[in-house]
Amino acid sequence: MDRARRSGIGATVLRNPGDAAELLAALADADLVVLAGYLKLVPAPVVARFRWRMINIHPALLPAFGGPGMYGRRVHAAVLASGARVSGATVHYVDEQYDRGPIITQVKVRVAADDTPDTLAARVLAAEHRLLVRVVLELVRRGLPGARDRSVVDRPTA
Repeated sequence: MDRARRSGIGATVLRNPGDAAELLAALADADLVVLAGYLKLVPAPVVARFRWRMINIHPALLPAFGGPGMYGRRVHAAVLASGARVSGATVHYVDEQYDRGPIITQVKVRVAADDTPDTLAARVLAAEHRLLVRVVLELVRRGLPGARDRSVVDRPTA
C-alpha cells in the first residue's frame, strides 16, 4: 500500500469489503480495478459499475481449480492431488461469481514430480507477478475495453 501511494496510485483499506456502498465510494474515480489476493465475492453493484474494468489473478489455469474456497495453498494441493502435470496462473475479468469471468490470459507452470503445495505455490506466484504486470501494462497501453469490446490481451495458453 505504501509503495502504491509513493507512486501516486490511490490505495485504501476497507472496513467492510463486502459493503457495496463502501466499495463504490472507495473506487469512485478508478479507471481499472486490479484484485490480487482479494478473497471476497465482489458485490453485484460493484461488478456492474466496473464491468470490463475489474480484473483478478488466480493461481491456477481456470476454469480448473477455481471457485469458492479455492485460494492459496488449497489450490496447489488440489492441483497435486489431481495428478495434473501443468498448473499456472490466470488473469480474468471479474463477474458476479468466483473465478468465472472471461479469461484475459493464462501462463503455464510445470508441475514437478517432487512438488509440494508450497514449492508449486512459489513458482506459480512468481508467474502470477510477471503475468499481472504484463496484463495491466497492456490494458493501459491498448485502452480499457468497453462493454461492447471484450478484447483480450492474449488467448489462453491452456
